[in-house]
Amino acid sequence: MNPVRAMVMAAGAGTRLRPLTNVVPKPMVPVANRPVLEYTLENLRRHGITDVVLNLYSYPEMIRNHFKDGSAWGLRIEYSHEPELLGTAGGVKKVENFLKHGTFLVMSGDGLTTVDLTRLLSYHARKKALGTIGLKPVDTRFDYGVTLTRADGRITRFIEKPKWSDVFSNQVNTGIYVFEPQALGFIPKGKVYDFGHELWPLLLKKKKPIFGYPMKEYWCDVGNLGEYRRAQHDALDGLVGISLPGRQIRPGVWVDESTHLESNVKFNPPCLIGRGGHIERGTTIGAYTVIGHRARIGAGSVLQNSILWDDVRVGPRVKLENCIFGHGARITESISVYEGAVINISHDQSL
Repeated sequence: MNPVRAMVMAAGAGTRLRPLTNVVPKPMVPVANRPVLEYTLENLRRHGITDVVLNLYSYPEMIRNHFKDGSAWGLRIEYSHEPELLGTAGGVKKVENFLKHGTFLVMSGDGLTTVDLTRLLSYHARKKALGTIGLKPVDTRFDYGVTLTRADGRITRFIEKPKWSDVFSNQVNTGIYVFEPQALGFIPKGKVYDFGHELWPLLLKKKKPIFGYPMKEYWCDVGNLGEYRRAQHDALDGLVGISLPGRQIRPGVWVDESTHLESNVKFNPPCLIGRGGHIERGTTIGAYTVIGHRARIGAGSVLQNSILWDDVRVGPRVKLENCIFGHGARITESISVYEGAVINISHDQSL
């Protein structure tokens, strides 16, 4: 039996995360100060899946330069660049030669999950399925495909991103799939082709054995700003099941040892501060604030429920609440930014 291989979809344009993805590919958006794609790759390695291909589109060099050949993660990574997007299934067809030798996984590069891939693969094999979809119950269904299954898990109906009148299940398509290589024969070559709108409906119409696997583990589609904020909150609350970087200097407060804290810095947990930073005196770091690497926060500033990426500079006496600032942003002194501002400005610009 050939070892399971995986394709990780890393070619999304990230339009719903703009302006953050104007200069960063969606899989490199940080959650708890690490690119979200890292968590997917680490989960694959944890379950013994070491041969991985990533498809690339937006800012491909950023992903290649970060992950290289994958050896730092115990993986062997190959890349498939798509100058023009081929769709989710079309991108998989493009790397058919990599995947055609046995059972393979397809995962999203911007989904945050601790799904037990060993159990998922075992379920797929036990059902003798051609394809299996990881399903997760969620409260809000309109951004996801919803799926109806029989008692034995066989899929009988689904609709991709339904209207209210179409909602008949809260089991949504997570974009985590297992396939047998025969499924590749149903995907046209060199054509834009989609899993949710085309391949899964085709397999259902042809009465192929496709199943839904009910996931109990954490899953969040970091595909829009609301879900991105939720992923950060969940990580800080310990709901994701990932280790936060740095040292926990008090309950719910993680600070990297290489970051310098001046006197009278106040923390309201949970919060996270990355490495190589400098937090000046009298600063307040409020709950659900994540500060990236090499940040400098000016004296007397107050940060509440905000996400600052790497190399951000905040002047003295600044107040930030419910904000997101991209890499290298500069926030000048004595200003306040409130209520959901999302700003991604280049290193030579300031606010």
